Amino acid sequence: MSQMPQLSACPSCEEPLESGDRFCGACGYDLSAVPARPEDNPTITMNGSVPVQGAPAGAYPEPPSAPPAGVAWPAPGPDGPGAPGAVHLPTDLPGTDSGGSALPPNTPPPPAAPPAPAAGVRFDRPPQPDGYAAPADVYRTQPDEYLLQAPDPRVSAESAAPAAGAGGKVCVACRAGRVDDDGYCENCGHAQPRERDHMEQESGPVAAVSDRGLRHHRNEDAFAIGTTALPDGSPASVAIVCDGVSSATRPDDASAAAAKAASETLLAALPRGAHPQQAMHDAIVAASRAVNSLAEEPATAREHAPHQNAPACTIVGAVVTSGLLIVGWVGDSRAYWVPVDRSAPPARLTEDDSWAAQMVAAGLMSEAEAYADERAHAITGWLGADAYELEPHTAAFKPDRPGLVVVCTDGLWNYAEAAEEMARVVPLDAAAHPLHSARVLVGHALDGGGHDNVTVALVPFPAVPQGAGSA
Repeated sequence: MSQMPQLSACPSCEEPLESGDRFCGACGYDLSAVPARPEDNPTITMNGSVPVQGAPAGAYPEPPSAPPAGVAWPAPGPDGPGAPGAVHLPTDLPGTDSGGSALPPNTPPPPAAPPAPAAGVRFDRPPQPDGYAAPADVYRTQPDEYLLQAPDPRVSAESAAPAAGAGGKVCVACRAGRVDDDGYCENCGHAQPRERDHMEQESGPVAAVSDRGLRHHRNEDAFAIGTTALPDGSPASVAIVCDGVSSATRPDDASAAAAKAASETLLAALPRGAHPQQAMHDAIVAASRAVNSLAEEPATAREHAPHQNAPACTIVGAVVTSGLLIVGWVGDSRAYWVPVDRSAPPARLTEDDSWAAQMVAAGLMSEAEAYADERAHAITGWLGADAYELEPHTAAFKPDRPGLVVVCTDGLWNYAEAAEEMARVVPLDAAAHPLHSARVLVGHALDGGGHDNVTVALVPFPAVPQGAGSA
């Protein structure tokens, strides 16, 4: 039996070995399968040739002890061998062949063979027959591996025309195929972006932006904004933001239905003279009914799973008039007050219906401890058919200075939880440029990780007459 090679560590897992081990005690590697180390014979001749492994000693010529005759090496400088000599280029010295003879003058170097592609390397250009060369201008404009022809825009436009003419959407990827009812291109199969993946709206001085975020496969947030006039002709601004409960059935439909119902109720009640705080309460009740009705639809029954609840969402809204600020909410979506004068303190206007808020209110945990807990975002209030009890929260404020109301889902306030943190990320000109500022806030959440859907609406206080807005 041949003697096994002595190894200090397992070749597979690097586990230290002991003398006589036949298998690795950590990974079970068969040490008898390790090939014996080849005989070390690193002798290399001076002419660059590499000896064959295992050749007997003395089979190769000894290197010459002196340079070949006729080679004029540069002499030391006048200051002795220790002084720096003159600079010589490699072409200043005559070369020699493998036998030590001088090379013929002006002998061009042999052409180098093209390197063979490494195993596993894929080229997007098929191999060309011998003697074929691509036009020189191609190599000047594209890497050799990507000699791909760009699509002709005229062909794309011509092929897209029938799809658009037939009333269907055109694929954003190939611009040729029609998008089917499932949201995929019939030509290239590319999934199309959903309409709700990113939404923006500006209504007079009010603006809102919603984004799917970086982790969720769909946007389950929704918003609705608008402006109206009170019976005395003074302006009023409305903003509603809803966040679908991901563990429920059809959360995206729930948030959309709630936002629509609440905004329509407010915009209808305020011009008739309803008090803004009562109008907000009624709007939340209307939103709850809209979400409850989804549980009775056939679509909900088809999507319902044993581990899912009925359609549900949170809601937060704001009504701003010339001298009054009203907020209403159910769940953990929030409203913040950020004064135009940043030397004045900002404030959070809502209290979460959540496990963390209950712990803080009961004095069992500090706010930092509660929101660091993994149960922090478990909500205790929501809109939906299986809600324990509907308890709309409303509050009225009379700010003594101009400011901005930030109405948002937890996809934003997770990255600016305290009022001071929110005030720092709101642009200084947000009251004058609400749409741009809403984009900045959504970008702040995405830069922070975008772990959730992000929605924010900005409402300047006092209410601005219709026609004013972003410049």
